[in-house]
Amino acid sequence: MGHLTFRWKTRYWPETRLLASLALPICGAQLAQGSMSVVDIMMTGRLNATALAAVSVGSSLWMPLMLFMTGTLMGLTPIVAQLLGGQRHADIRPAVHQALWVALVLGAASAGLLWLTVTPVFALMEVPREVASASSAYLSALAFGMPGVALFQALRAFSDGMNHTRPALWISLIGLGVNIPSNYLLIYGGDGLTALLGNNVPDVLQQLPSLGAFGCGIATAVSMWTMALAMAFYTSRGRAYAPVNLWQRMTRPQASGLRELTVVGLPIGIAIFVEVTLFTLIALFIASLGEITVAAHQVAFSFTGILFMLPLSLSMALTIRVGNTLGQNRPDLARLVAGNGIAISLVVAAINSTLLWTAGTWVISLYTANPEVQRLAASLLTLAVFYQVSDSLQANLAGALRGYKDTRIVMLITVLSYWCVGLGGGHWLGTQGAGSLTGPLGVHGYWLGLIAGLSTAAILLGWRLQAVSRRLRARQEPVT
Repeated sequence: MGHLTFRWKTRYWPETRLLASLALPICGAQLAQGSMSVVDIMMTGRLNATALAAVSVGSSLWMPLMLFMTGTLMGLTPIVAQLLGGQRHADIRPAVHQALWVALVLGAASAGLLWLTVTPVFALMEVPREVASASSAYLSALAFGMPGVALFQALRAFSDGMNHTRPALWISLIGLGVNIPSNYLLIYGGDGLTALLGNNVPDVLQQLPSLGAFGCGIATAVSMWTMALAMAFYTSRGRAYAPVNLWQRMTRPQASGLRELTVVGLPIGIAIFVEVTLFTLIALFIASLGEITVAAHQVAFSFTGILFMLPLSLSMALTIRVGNTLGQNRPDLARLVAGNGIAISLVVAAINSTLLWTAGTWVISLYTANPEVQRLAASLLTLAVFYQVSDSLQANLAGALRGYKDTRIVMLITVLSYWCVGLGGGHWLGTQGAGSLTGPLGVHGYWLGLIAGLSTAAILLGWRLQAVSRRLRARQEPVT
């Protein structure tokens, strides 16, 4: 017993504190960035239903693109973390520059897609004409911000890899601080300012037009570029980045650096895209089950999505820590770091399950007063209690594997678990049921499919982490 206590105090507790110091700012940054989309929807919703629908539909198109870019650029974090662990500061600057080139390409490509493809997509989706027109205007303005948010994510990945996760939090809060007043000014115009501040508003400002969804897109693009420029400024002045000399001289695109980032990062981007489309497709499938079902699913999913921010942030911090230790050529310590992170993820899952069980009914009442929606949402949260463990485990196992730069197998496991088991199994249970045992289970079938998919991912990722860590430990060779 004394030996275990000593080991906890000397090895596991310091590692736990370090991991928490990295994860908590990441969690705050994730919440701040997610709040921008919430603010867009809330503010346009107070204008009129058309603007609300336009922004909601538009968000379903640009958010997956942004998450794909973010995932791809996250490949820079383990690269920088390993180089930092190995004290190879001179190699960090060209690696970051390659990520910046990739960010510009991805941002420009995303902007082009939003400019050129939304009209045929809206026609295929049979979006009402007024909503399609307003949403197209919203996306055409927001598209200018996509290169900005890509650059911000690349610089954030660099900062995270340097063990500095707090700057992303503060700069995300700055972006949110710019987004809210810009939204108000551009969405509501002079009339909105007069209603808020009275007739003391200068005549010039009173004449500002109400731009609605288009103004919301402009405000969001401005926020994106604000975060990019603020992050560039901070990384050029911050003492923590001085050994890298990031902005001393720009490195030209290099095939080797671009290849490494693509090999590590692209599978992460695809895996995140697969996860996003899983929930998008489930929402589309249950749309035919009625508005009560759709509303209950959205309420339950929104609450569980907020709770997932903590295990997700922990997984991103775990990528950094595993990468650092591998860069030091200490595979035994990397194995301990990964195991400690997985153990913490189980504690987080227990906390989330407890919150769902004890506070679920109260939280649902904040979303809706409809008793039918409340009852159905409560039954879905009961299922969510049981998948917290597998969800937290799979996220952190994937985070540890990213620290090893092992991302391609993670991508394949994600596709198999989410689309084949989760979506395929859920759709079968929802529409057909469990053979002769039950009839179609509706929305509950889709949530049971989620549990099966997440559990499959956790099992397979656990097997993969064991295999990778054992192989590296046996070799005792530096990871490059």
